[in-house]
Formats: sequence, C-alpha cells, structure tokens
Amino acid sequence: MVCAVVFLTGSAQAQEFRAVEDLAEVGIFEHLDQQVPMDLQFQNHAGKDLVFADLFKNGKPAILTLNYASCPMLCNLQLTGLVNALNQLDEVGGKDFNIITVSINPEEQAAEAAEVRFSYLEKYDSPGADWNFLIGQQAPITQLAEAVGFGYHFIPEQDEFAHTAALILLTPEGKVARYLYGIDYDPETLRLSLLETEAGEVKSSLDRLILYCFAYDATKGRYAPAIMNLTRVGGALTIVVLGAFIVRLMRKAAANPENIAA
Repeated sequence: MVCAVVFLTGSAQAQEFRAVEDLAEVGIFEHLDQQVPMDLQFQNHAGKDLVFADLFKNGKPAILTLNYASCPMLCNLQLTGLVNALNQLDEVGGKDFNIITVSINPEEQAAEAAEVRFSYLEKYDSPGADWNFLIGQQAPITQLAEAVGFGYHFIPEQDEFAHTAALILLTPEGKVARYLYGIDYDPETLRLSLLETEAGEVKSSLDRLILYCFAYDATKGRYAPAIMNLTRVGGALTIVVLGAFIVRLMRKAAANPENIAA
C-alpha cells in the first residue's frame, strides 16, 4: 500500500487524498439526546408541505432512516432488512410508532418518493401501516443529518452518495434515543428499543419486566440479560413462591386443627 502511494502521479495523488477526506465525512457520529429541529420543512410522497413536528403529532416514537431513491444497493438492503424486522412485530408502523425515511438527495421528486414508499409498504405485511417518505431542499436535509450525526458525501464522478446504514430512533419529542446499525435488524431488539424510546409509555407489566431484566448492549447492538436484575427478580420470585407455600400450609393447618393436636 505504501509503494502504491509513492508511485501515484500528481493527479492520482490528489484524487487519493480527496477520497480519504471524503471518507472521513461518512459514518454515524452518535448524538444521543440531541434534539432534532422540529421546524425543518419537507414534502411528503404526495408533494404536501410539512414540518418535521407534524410527524410526531400522535405522540409516538419514530424510526428514522436517511436514504435516497436511486441508491444502487445499500438503501434497498437496509429498508428490506427493516421491513423484515417490522413484519415480525405485533406493533404497527404509523400507529404504535412512526417510520420516517428522508431522502438525502435534494434533486429527488415526490413521485420518486411515492414509488419507493409504495414498494416497501407492499412488502410490509401489516394492514393499516403507514410510512413517511420525505424529500426536501439541501438546507433542511443537512440540518437533519447533522442533528442525528449522519455523515454522508456526494461523489460526482459516480453520481452516488457515500453513506452508511443505521436506524435512528427518536423519542416522541424528536430527540435521538438510539442507533441500530447495519442492514439486518433483530425484531426483539427493535421492539424493546421502541419501548424504551417511548419513555414512560411502556404498554404492559410484562414489557416493564422484560426491560428491567434485559439491557441494551451497545457493543453488540442487541439486548442482553441484566444479570443483577435477573438475580433480583429470581430472588423475589423465590420469596413469593416460598411465602405462598407457607400461607397454604397455615391455611391447611387452620382448617384441620385436629391434625395439630394429634
């Protein structure tokens, strides 16, 4: 690799250095708890103007992705992976949580967003589901990407965007809560992440227990058993079972006092 750099021509060296600089801009730079500007202006797939806050009027958290319609491969792989995970959830996008995909290409039109939206909703096997596909001008796209730490770069020679793949979970207030990386998403990790992102609105006692017993492992991108909490729960269950057994014996003894006298 060193020799290759040494023998590059001046023009090739310039391209190589520029490529390295471009690559430095690409990636996810985590901005946890960062507030997304809620007044950013976009258009939906029908060409209707809206602000980002309009997408959170139902008070639900959101899954945000940044993609673009003409992406040759990565965007399709990511959104297909998301659909595969969504199809294994009981919760429904657009009802129990929001799904928002924003194009990073300011040249895209509403018709392209509508076409992509249709194709993924068709794969999303959940009646009544909804998915927001948005387009916008460069300024709001840049502001959104910077707020959530999504680094990307346009490569003119290839007419493509260099970018990575991640789901960005936003709270009902529009704050960054979690990043799920890659193109293949574990359904249970996605479900638990949405429950945590929804803050205090955990839906059932069972959900609360699961979130108490399992903690998100950022190094693995999945939930893992919270050993101390599991131990506490196990100890509490043991006490409850033992207590119930003792109460049962006491009731039995009270019902049959002659057994005690004997």
